[in-house]
Amino acid sequence: MANKKNLLLLFENPGEPVFTQKGKNHAVFELPSRFFDERYQPIGAEIQNRFSDDAGERIPVRDIQPPNLNHIGFEQLGKQDNFTLFIPKHRKLASALSDIFLKARDIDHLQSLAVYARDRVNPQLFNYALSVALLHRPDTKDLDLPLYIESFPGKFLDSRSFVQAREEATVVPQGSRRPIVIPRDYTGSDLDPEHRLWYFREDLGINLHHWHWHLVYPFEASDINIVRKDRRGELFYYMHQQIIARYNFERFSNHLSRVVPLSNIRAPIPEGYFSKLDSLVASRAWPGRISNATLSDINRRADEIQLNLSTLERWRDRFLDAIAQMAVTTSSGQRIVLDEVKGIDILGDMMESSILNPNPDYYGDLHNMLHMVLSYQHDPDHRHLESFSVIGESSVAMRDPVFYRLHQYVDDIFQQFMEKLTPYTAQQLTYPGITITGLQIQTENVKTNVLNTFWRQSDINLAKGMDFVPRGDIFARVTHLQHSPYTINIQVNNSSGASRLGMVRVFMAPKYDERGQQFSFREYRRFMIEMDKFVANLRPGQNTLKRRSIQSTLTIPYERTFRNLDARPTGSGEDAYNFCGCGWPQHMLIPKGTPQGLPCVLFVMISDYEQDRINQDLAGTCNDAAIFCGIRDRFYPDKRTMGFPFDRVNRRGAETLQTFLTPNMGIADISIVFKDYIPSSIPLN
Repeated sequence: MANKKNLLLLFENPGEPVFTQKGKNHAVFELPSRFFDERYQPIGAEIQNRFSDDAGERIPVRDIQPPNLNHIGFEQLGKQDNFTLFIPKHRKLASALSDIFLKARDIDHLQSLAVYARDRVNPQLFNYALSVALLHRPDTKDLDLPLYIESFPGKFLDSRSFVQAREEATVVPQGSRRPIVIPRDYTGSDLDPEHRLWYFREDLGINLHHWHWHLVYPFEASDINIVRKDRRGELFYYMHQQIIARYNFERFSNHLSRVVPLSNIRAPIPEGYFSKLDSLVASRAWPGRISNATLSDINRRADEIQLNLSTLERWRDRFLDAIAQMAVTTSSGQRIVLDEVKGIDILGDMMESSILNPNPDYYGDLHNMLHMVLSYQHDPDHRHLESFSVIGESSVAMRDPVFYRLHQYVDDIFQQFMEKLTPYTAQQLTYPGITITGLQIQTENVKTNVLNTFWRQSDINLAKGMDFVPRGDIFARVTHLQHSPYTINIQVNNSSGASRLGMVRVFMAPKYDERGQQFSFREYRRFMIEMDKFVANLRPGQNTLKRRSIQSTLTIPYERTFRNLDARPTGSGEDAYNFCGCGWPQHMLIPKGTPQGLPCVLFVMISDYEQDRINQDLAGTCNDAAIFCGIRDRFYPDKRTMGFPFDRVNRRGAETLQTFLTPNMGIADISIVFKDYIPSSIPLN
């Protein structure tokens, strides 16, 4: 039986043929003669000998009858083309290749299929399809997938840096190479106010999260259970609602107003964007968008997309009509009521149209096609043979300011449904006998209720994505936001006379809007960002709960984004970071704040865990970042609607946050102080 870890070598150096040496052990796949690409078949034996001479490991590949990839249509997407899940044609190809890998009989068979396909299909398509298969096969889902940036660094870093990286790798011997420093704000200047948000939009961890989420929640598969995960549609809604709330937090930190929704797709778009990226595999720079660009109908025969703006508007109107009627109509004519339990989940499956959409012909593909219309603004009819811009691809879409306008518009549609739900009564929100009597945040060497943020520099190893250069580590050094570790202290009185279990829900929001006015509750509910959620045992009498920032169930550890997984420690403590990879980056848990201190509100609620509990065994699951990603192969670990208690409008008489509170809730005024410097020593836990 083949070693399944060898499958991870297939992600390395995607522009090089599969028979070149891979990994730190200089491993070589020994190919059957017919597995060589047509270009190399006549000299296959010579090539195999040349690359195997000094190989540290030889990996035999079982000879099988190869699949007919051309019959499936993979030649329609060239190896130098860009790939995106937002194009239906690309989604079908990705689903077909994933299915081939998922149906492999065993690891040996999977290895043979993957080795054969690797040099014959688009590298980005191959990476996605194999990643989906490894995440969902029972015999491979324990593998730690390499970061997408390791295979395709050109999708994340300044294109000019790769000239320096090639020189460093070629001239300087291993062990003496210096990191290539990526400029801190290379995509724009201070003349563009939107550029103040570069550190959020272009953050590696944030963009990797968005890409990885789509691996966990694919659009299509022959096995519908791979797509139909628990509360998938609701999670699509909630994750993006929270991203917009966090982006608005960052805008207030930079003296900008809240996001303006892209509600009129025919109006000029003031925000331009030029990514300065250049995909190393596709060998094409990403197109930019000038300020005040306008959208057009698109007619892209190569991508099999013909779409009028009026079609998008018609889909929107049908979506809004379904919300007005609180019901959707399926393809078979069945009427499904949008209730308070499943309604938002159904709407999410319709908005991010997948095979779960109950009526795709009628309700359309609004979210995905909005991405594509925006991404083809510069070449709507393909006359210039240009590809889509970054807004059209999940691993880079969040770099573009218009991403947030698009999703503010989408969220405004969802909120029309959420606001139709019956508000919670005070009785529904109260946990009898449980009272929060105190709430503070403590950061080391800082006064109470103050959070600190600053810059940090971290290194990314480019070696696995630099094709046709000498082997060995070559690092890029990036600057990103970081916060000091903190602890939340919650004082709780349990007067019930018995031990109780509580679900502790932690949120934060700016205290004032862009005009310096305090929010009403109706506004607060959309600006609250969820920070953490955990279960606590409450003994009778006084309790003090302490929760550290690194324990957040929103985030994945810092090391997932920036540390080389080849050097992963072993053991069972916190240093042995065995996790799945989907989650908000820990270094972006806290918004930036301001030098003077951005006034904020910390909100904590303790709800009755017996009403929130999902009975399931979580042993051996990936549950470190469940808030945005759920738990693999399990139910979402909270019976409440995502965002509870801010998922509905306020009850009568609770027009402010203070009047909304019940005894099991607490708030504290805090501030976030940003220091524009890079400390020499930074504790992370």
